Amino acid sequence: MAQDARATASPIADIKAEIDDALSKLITSTEPPELYEPLRHVLSSGGKRLRPALVLLTAQAFGAERSAAMPAALAVEVFHNFTLVHDDIMDNAPERRGRPTIQTKWDDGTAILTGDYLLSLSYSLIAQCRTDVLPLLLTIYHEMVSRLCEGQVLDAVFENRRSVSTTDYLQMIDFKTGALLSACMKMGGLIGNADSGTVDLLGSIGIDIGRAFQIKDDLLDLTAEDHRWGKKRGGDLIQGKKTFLLTRAMESDDPALRKWFSRVSAGDGLAEAELDDAEDRLLSAGIISDAISRIEMYSGKASSSIETLPQNEFTASLQGLVRMLRDRLH
Repeated sequence: MAQDARATASPIADIKAEIDDALSKLITSTEPPELYEPLRHVLSSGGKRLRPALVLLTAQAFGAERSAAMPAALAVEVFHNFTLVHDDIMDNAPERRGRPTIQTKWDDGTAILTGDYLLSLSYSLIAQCRTDVLPLLLTIYHEMVSRLCEGQVLDAVFENRRSVSTTDYLQMIDFKTGALLSACMKMGGLIGNADSGTVDLLGSIGIDIGRAFQIKDDLLDLTAEDHRWGKKRGGDLIQGKKTFLLTRAMESDDPALRKWFSRVSAGDGLAEAELDDAEDRLLSAGIISDAISRIEMYSGKASSSIETLPQNEFTASLQGLVRMLRDRLH
């Protein structure tokens, strides 16, 4: 089993290294440094490179050369970093991946301009893809941007709404998180000349991966012990943000549990000293085990769908990537 994990991790690690290297070469200008230094700061901040890996592996699974999919892979990673820069402004986040955010290291105006530049750069990269598939790629890309903006707005609206169901929350993450992952797989399929039905299936796989990924993020926000998590423990509960854990707590049959978490649902948030108590209550109520079961379920759905695709080393790596996301500690 350990040998299988190593076998699937290696090509993903290779992709990450290749993406890191390519990102480091995107920004060649130096003047004015007030713009280009923040851009390099963002693009060198690391990350799992999940999104470009999905583009590349899916395209190669259908017979495309990696070089043909690389512009789209870089585009989605640049776009992802754009969303993180603007998320950090909206959340007033001091750190991202263990490093100061742009507005912390520079200021809000610099962060806004950095994000604007990254968004434009992502479209420039998409434009480097094959001309025969470019119109469809741009259609998928624009639909993804629209869905992600809708999800971001819903996330903000939910912060001021006392009652948010788990169903509502999952729909929001289908937009905010799943839309980009879905687009990655659909674009990879298009570049690999997959038929329209298969492209739709690939999009559904991305949605399932997105749900598993976000619920895992919600869980790790409270339970992560690995220093590579790079975020303050319990930040969501401290800020009063709606998460899978909180929506499930507020749907509990236990009135005492609902009452205890109701102030978080109202947007007031918990004190840092209350996080251990919160984790114990969620554990006792079975909500943490429910989160783990949901992660297993959505990961399993994605894996089952991948089994229907052409079976080769690249779909094997996609399966390995799903397992890595399911089992990650940070």
